[in-house]
Amino acid sequence: MTENITAPDWVAQAKRENPALFSELDTLLRALDRYFTLENLPNSTEDIAGRNFYEEIVTARDAILRALSILEAVIPENRKNAYWFQKFAETKYLSARTVDAFREDLYRQDTPEKGLYLLYDSFINMKGLITDISRSGHISYTGFLNVGNLVSKEIRENAFFNPFRSKMNPEFDVITNPAISNIVRSLKDREEKKHISIIFLYFFRFIRIMSFIEFTTQRSVSLSSSLMLLVLLRSEITFFQGYIDKVSRKLVSPELQMLLRAIAYQFSMEMRRVYQQELKNIQRKRASVHFRGKIENSHGILKNLTEQSIVQLAQHYNPALRGEEIFASFMARVEQSLRLREDIHALHSFITMFCARPENPHERLKCFESLRNYMLYFESFTFRLLRHDDYEEFSLFFHDLRAIKKEMITGQEFSKVLDKVKQFKIFLETTLRHIGNRTELADKPLDMVRIESLIKQCL
Repeated sequence: MTENITAPDWVAQAKRENPALFSELDTLLRALDRYFTLENLPNSTEDIAGRNFYEEIVTARDAILRALSILEAVIPENRKNAYWFQKFAETKYLSARTVDAFREDLYRQDTPEKGLYLLYDSFINMKGLITDISRSGHISYTGFLNVGNLVSKEIRENAFFNPFRSKMNPEFDVITNPAISNIVRSLKDREEKKHISIIFLYFFRFIRIMSFIEFTTQRSVSLSSSLMLLVLLRSEITFFQGYIDKVSRKLVSPELQMLLRAIAYQFSMEMRRVYQQELKNIQRKRASVHFRGKIENSHGILKNLTEQSIVQLAQHYNPALRGEEIFASFMARVEQSLRLREDIHALHSFITMFCARPENPHERLKCFESLRNYMLYFESFTFRLLRHDDYEEFSLFFHDLRAIKKEMITGQEFSKVLDKVKQFKIFLETTLRHIGNRTELADKPLDMVRIESLIKQCL
């Protein structure tokens, strides 16, 4: 029986046939370990002892289900059948001594096959355990941590699939863009070359993690796994910031030191925006229709920041290099500023129309619906372009407007709604002045054709 399960080396072939699945498995294992560290969760730290961690444990269960689906996809059918027959035989036919011998051989982990089977076996057991304890409806902080310790132990004790065996894994942590690879290879100073290559490897690890974030579905397993990967990114970015802080003091070039510190600062600002604003207490809002949108926005913010940072660092060494040469869908800062200015102008137009029709309830309601339609577009495509300082004001206003009922627009409470909208209109005008003062927008006119097209689409 042992020979059937642990015989020929089929894992190497599975890796060649399914590189993306093994890469995703690596990120999920890393995420599952980091997820049970409270500081990585985008939650309030108040009343930890009395909090119900039910939603958090459900997210962990869903991520384990995703990991199991990957394992089942890469393990050949005959190998899975042999595994399940072995499990059945253990309980029905095999003697205790035979079972002990099988287990001892499996735990030896002297081949990748045994490591993969052990991971599969552990996650099947963990799925059953979490499913059972979650039936109570209440998971204590201690219970949450205990599950985390078990999950982490299984991952870190795996001889072949422990993602923490080294800081950088050459199988997955690679610079995938030839232009960036050429820059690293061209560096003469050995110390600088080492540090800059590691920084680029961090960036491409972030991109690899984000490539597995899925937000085009409402499936619980996919969204939970995506949320867990965002939690992993928080941990990875924290390590990255620490590395930048240490390295920037060692580099000779003052310009490079300043650039790296600026990049680290940008990451710290966007980290606050994503984890303290966009995703704050998101586990308590899983039923919200905006849950998927929050994940999408967070992904967009971090992806944009990472791509911009890669381009900034690459252009330090090769000023002629364009962002489009590295990322096909890259949007330069000037394009982002233009898009933001136009989208806010369109939003200002909707708000102006709404404020101009206070007498006719029917017209007010029509304008309000158009404004809310445009808000959906703005949240999906423009929120990620806002500065950290402006984001909260927009977010609060959009949240307040979503809470407004139609009766409030047509009834006596309309004056309160109108006051709130007028106050935000003033804020918008101030924001537009600030955006207009950006250096990259000097002498660049508004694209009125695009603005009018946006408005028509939502009317």
